[in-house]
Amino acid sequence: MYKPCRMCMVCRERKSKDELVRIVRSKSGDINLDETGKADGRGAYICKSKECIEKLFKSKGLNKSFKTNISQEVYDKILDKLK
Repeated sequence: MYKPCRMCMVCRERKSKDELVRIVRSKSGDINLDETGKADGRGAYICKSKECIEKLFKSKGLNKSFKTNISQEVYDKILDKLK
């Protein structure tokens, strides 16, 4: 059976969706961890590896992906859920 692949926005490696974490920006502008992988909105994928997660938060990579300024509180909330 075919498994959809996505690219990690940090390391740029292609992996199956179940190996990645999806962060989604809803139409209303809320940014959350998408645990189902099916939430409406623009999604960004990152590896579940500690290195990729740390690089994402250091570089504030979600700002570029979602083309908006994202507060530190949102990054902290997502980081708490990932741990």
